[in-house]
Amino acid sequence: MPTLLLVRHGRSTANTAGILAGWTPGVDLDDTGRAQAAALADRLAGVPLARAVSSPLERCRQTLEPLLAARPELGAPTEDERLGECHYGEWTGRPLAELAEEPLWRTVQDHAAAAAFPGGESLRELSHRTVSAVREWNGKIAAEHGEDAVWIACSHGDVIKAVVADALGLHLDHFQRISVEPCSVTAIRYTPQRPFVLRMGDTGDLASLAPKAGPAPAAPAGDAVVGGTA
Repeated sequence: MPTLLLVRHGRSTANTAGILAGWTPGVDLDDTGRAQAAALADRLAGVPLARAVSSPLERCRQTLEPLLAARPELGAPTEDERLGECHYGEWTGRPLAELAEEPLWRTVQDHAAAAAFPGGESLRELSHRTVSAVREWNGKIAAEHGEDAVWIACSHGDVIKAVVADALGLHLDHFQRISVEPCSVTAIRYTPQRPFVLRMGDTGDLASLAPKAGPAPAAPAGDAVVGGTA
Protein backbone atom coordinates (compact mmCIF):
# COMPACT_ATOMS: atom_id res chain seq x y z
CA MET A 1 0.00 0.00 0.00
CA PRO A 2 1.10 3.65 -0.29
CA THR A 3 3.68 5.44 1.79
CA LEU A 4 2.43 8.28 3.97
CA LEU A 5 4.61 11.30 4.72
CA LEU A 6 3.23 12.88 7.87
CA VAL A 7 4.47 16.44 8.28
CA ARG A 8 4.06 18.39 11.45
CA HIS A 9 3.36 22.05 10.71
CA GLY A 10 6.25 24.51 10.98
CA ARG A 11 6.89 26.45 14.16
CA SER A 12 3.90 28.64 14.98
CA THR A 13 3.37 31.79 17.00
CA ALA A 14 1.73 29.63 19.68
CA ASN A 15 4.78 27.34 19.81
CA THR A 16 6.98 30.37 20.33
CA ALA A 17 4.72 31.74 23.06
CA GLY A 18 4.34 28.39 24.85
CA ILE A 19 0.56 28.36 24.36
CA LEU A 20 -1.63 25.29 23.72
CA ALA A 21 -3.25 26.53 20.51
CA GLY A 22 -5.65 23.68 19.77
CA TRP A 23 -8.28 24.88 17.29
CA THR A 24 -7.78 28.57 18.06
CA PRO A 25 -8.17 30.44 14.74
CA GLY A 26 -5.52 32.78 13.43
CA VAL A 27 -2.47 30.89 14.72
CA ASP A 28 0.10 31.36 11.95
CA LEU A 29 3.64 30.22 11.31
CA ASP A 30 6.32 32.48 12.76
CA ASP A 31 9.42 33.49 10.77
CA THR A 32 11.21 30.26 11.63
CA GLY A 33 8.14 28.25 10.66
CA ARG A 34 7.92 29.95 7.28
CA ALA A 35 11.59 29.17 6.66
CA GLN A 36 10.98 25.55 7.64
CA ALA A 37 8.06 25.35 5.21
CA ALA A 38 10.17 26.75 2.38
CA ALA A 39 12.89 24.21 3.13
CA LEU A 40 10.37 21.35 3.09
CA ALA A 41 9.76 21.89 -0.62
CA ASP A 42 13.49 21.43 -1.29
CA ARG A 43 13.77 18.41 1.01
CA LEU A 44 11.00 16.65 -0.93
CA ALA A 45 12.12 17.79 -4.40
CA GLY A 46 13.08 14.26 -5.47
CA VAL A 47 9.99 12.51 -4.06
CA PRO A 48 6.95 12.15 -6.36
CA LEU A 49 3.71 12.91 -4.52
CA ALA A 50 0.28 11.63 -5.50
CA ARG A 51 -1.85 13.66 -3.11
CA ALA A 52 -1.68 16.35 -0.43
CA VAL A 53 -4.04 16.30 2.55
CA SER A 54 -4.10 18.81 5.39
CA SER A 55 -5.58 19.64 8.72
CA PRO A 56 -7.90 22.61 8.12
CA LEU A 57 -5.96 24.82 10.55
CA GLU A 58 -3.99 27.77 9.13
CA ARG A 59 -0.56 26.66 10.34
CA CYS A 60 -0.84 23.39 8.44
CA ARG A 61 -2.11 24.96 5.24
CA GLN A 62 0.69 27.55 5.42
CA THR A 63 3.28 24.78 5.86
CA LEU A 64 2.21 23.14 2.60
CA GLU A 65 2.03 26.37 0.56
CA PRO A 66 5.67 26.44 -0.69
CA LEU A 67 5.59 22.73 -1.53
CA LEU A 68 2.33 23.05 -3.48
CA ALA A 69 3.58 26.16 -5.27
CA ALA A 70 6.43 23.99 -6.55
CA ARG A 71 4.00 21.15 -7.43
CA PRO A 72 1.07 22.83 -9.22
CA GLU A 73 -0.08 19.45 -10.50
CA LEU A 74 -1.18 18.57 -6.96
CA GLY A 75 -3.63 21.46 -6.79
CA ALA A 76 -5.01 22.64 -3.46
CA PRO A 77 -4.66 20.27 -0.49
CA THR A 78 -7.71 18.31 0.54
CA GLU A 79 -8.69 19.36 4.06
CA ASP A 80 -9.73 16.63 6.46
CA GLU A 81 -10.98 17.63 9.90
CA ARG A 82 -10.06 14.20 11.22
CA LEU A 83 -6.41 15.22 10.86
CA GLY A 84 -7.01 18.43 12.80
CA GLU A 85 -5.52 19.18 16.18
CA CYS A 86 -6.85 17.57 19.35
CA HIS A 87 -9.91 19.33 20.74
CA TYR A 88 -8.43 20.46 24.05
CA GLY A 89 -11.62 22.09 25.31
CA GLU A 90 -11.03 24.29 28.34
CA TRP A 91 -7.27 23.86 28.00
CA THR A 92 -7.24 25.67 24.65
CA GLY A 93 -5.28 28.92 24.63
CA ARG A 94 -3.69 28.42 28.05
CA PRO A 95 0.08 28.55 28.72
CA LEU A 96 1.77 25.15 28.84
CA ALA A 97 3.62 26.13 32.02
CA GLU A 98 0.26 26.74 33.71
CA LEU A 99 -1.25 23.51 32.39
CA ALA A 100 1.71 21.54 33.75
CA GLU A 101 0.38 22.33 37.23
CA GLU A 102 -3.00 20.70 36.52
CA PRO A 103 -3.57 17.17 37.93
CA LEU A 104 -4.66 16.02 34.45
CA TRP A 105 -1.21 16.86 33.07
CA ARG A 106 0.38 13.80 34.65
CA THR A 107 -2.39 11.61 33.25
CA VAL A 108 -1.76 13.01 29.78
CA GLN A 109 1.94 12.23 30.15
CA ASP A 110 1.80 8.84 31.86
CA HIS A 111 -1.62 7.28 31.12
CA ALA A 112 -2.78 8.91 27.88
CA ALA A 113 -5.48 6.31 27.27
CA ALA A 114 -7.31 7.65 30.35
CA ALA A 115 -6.92 11.34 29.47
CA ALA A 116 -9.98 13.35 28.46
CA PHE A 117 -9.79 17.13 28.18
CA PRO A 118 -12.58 19.05 29.97
CA GLY A 119 -15.02 20.28 27.37
CA GLY A 120 -12.97 18.59 24.63
CA GLU A 121 -12.15 15.08 23.48
CA SER A 122 -10.18 12.20 24.92
CA LEU A 123 -6.85 11.06 23.52
CA ARG A 124 -8.52 7.73 22.71
CA GLU A 125 -10.99 9.60 20.49
CA LEU A 126 -8.12 11.49 18.89
CA SER A 127 -6.31 8.25 18.13
CA HIS A 128 -9.40 6.60 16.67
CA ARG A 129 -10.29 9.43 14.30
CA THR A 130 -6.77 10.04 13.07
CA VAL A 131 -5.78 6.42 12.51
CA SER A 132 -9.12 5.81 10.76
CA ALA A 133 -8.51 8.80 8.49
CA VAL A 134 -5.00 7.70 7.53
CA ARG A 135 -6.03 4.14 6.74
CA GLU A 136 -9.03 5.32 4.72
CA TRP A 137 -6.85 7.70 2.70
CA ASN A 138 -4.32 4.93 2.08
CA GLY A 139 -7.01 2.79 0.52
CA LYS A 140 -8.24 5.63 -1.70
CA ILE A 141 -4.76 6.56 -2.88
CA ALA A 142 -3.82 2.94 -3.59
CA ALA A 143 -6.94 2.59 -5.75
CA GLU A 144 -6.30 5.85 -7.62
CA HIS A 145 -2.50 5.93 -7.90
CA GLY A 146 -1.22 2.43 -7.23
CA GLU A 147 0.43 0.60 -4.36
CA ASP A 148 3.75 2.46 -4.68
CA ALA A 149 2.23 5.94 -4.42
CA VAL A 150 3.57 8.43 -1.89
CA TRP A 151 1.25 11.00 -0.35
CA ILE A 152 1.68 13.77 2.17
CA ALA A 153 -0.47 14.91 5.07
CA CYS A 154 0.23 17.96 7.23
CA SER A 155 -1.04 17.72 10.78
CA HIS A 156 -0.15 18.30 14.44
CA GLY A 157 2.16 16.80 17.05
CA ASP A 158 -0.33 14.76 19.08
CA VAL A 159 -2.05 13.56 15.90
CA ILE A 160 1.21 12.32 14.41
CA LYS A 161 2.30 10.66 17.66
CA ALA A 162 -1.02 8.80 17.83
CA VAL A 163 -0.65 7.54 14.24
CA VAL A 164 2.96 6.48 14.87
CA ALA A 165 2.00 4.66 18.07
CA ASP A 166 -0.58 2.69 16.10
CA ALA A 167 1.92 1.90 13.35
CA LEU A 168 4.49 0.68 15.89
CA GLY A 169 1.94 -1.37 17.83
CA LEU A 170 2.48 0.78 20.93
CA HIS A 171 -0.21 1.22 23.54
CA LEU A 172 -1.49 4.79 23.53
CA ASP A 173 -0.07 5.21 27.04
CA HIS A 174 3.40 5.23 25.44
CA PHE A 175 2.75 7.81 22.72
CA GLN A 176 4.52 10.56 24.68
CA ARG A 177 7.78 8.68 24.09
CA ILE A 178 7.56 9.77 20.44
CA SER A 179 9.15 13.11 19.51
CA VAL A 180 7.87 15.10 16.52
CA GLU A 181 9.61 18.42 15.89
CA PRO A 182 8.02 21.27 13.89
CA CYS A 183 8.20 20.61 10.14
CA SER A 184 9.62 17.13 10.68
CA VAL A 185 8.58 14.29 8.38
CA THR A 186 7.47 10.86 9.56
CA ALA A 187 7.20 8.21 6.83
CA ILE A 188 5.01 5.14 7.23
CA ARG A 189 4.71 2.43 4.62
CA TYR A 190 1.45 0.49 5.00
CA THR A 191 1.25 -3.11 3.81
CA PRO A 192 -1.53 -5.72 4.06
CA GLN A 193 0.34 -7.35 6.96
CA ARG A 194 1.61 -4.40 9.01
CA PRO A 195 2.86 -0.82 8.76
CA PHE A 196 6.59 -0.06 8.61
CA VAL A 197 7.89 3.19 10.09
CA LEU A 198 10.61 4.33 7.65
CA ARG A 199 11.40 7.72 9.17
CA MET A 200 10.29 9.35 12.41
CA GLY A 201 10.55 13.05 13.15
CA ASP A 202 13.10 13.52 10.33
CA THR A 203 14.27 17.08 9.71
CA GLY A 204 16.96 16.20 7.11
CA ASP A 205 17.19 14.99 3.52
CA LEU A 206 14.30 12.87 2.27
CA ALA A 207 15.40 11.87 -1.24
CA SER A 208 15.68 8.17 -0.36
CA LEU A 209 11.92 8.02 0.21
CA ALA A 210 11.30 8.18 -3.56
CA PRO A 211 9.92 4.84 -4.83
CA LYS A 212 12.60 2.60 -6.31
CA ALA A 213 12.34 1.24 -9.85
CA GLY A 214 11.53 -2.45 -10.13
CA PRO A 215 9.73 -4.80 -7.73
CA ALA A 216 9.07 -3.72 -4.16
CA PRO A 217 11.68 -4.92 -1.64
CA ALA A 218 10.87 -8.05 0.32
CA ALA A 219 9.94 -7.86 3.98
CA PRO A 220 12.79 -8.48 6.44
CA ALA A 221 13.57 -12.16 6.82
CA GLY A 222 12.35 -12.24 10.38
CA ASP A 223 8.86 -11.36 9.23
CA ALA A 224 8.54 -14.75 7.56
CA VAL A 225 8.57 -16.52 10.93
CA VAL A 226 5.07 -17.47 12.00
CA GLY A 227 4.11 -17.76 15.64
CA GLY A 228 7.65 -16.96 16.83
CA THR A 229 9.09 -20.34 15.76
CA ALA A 230 11.85 -20.95 13.21
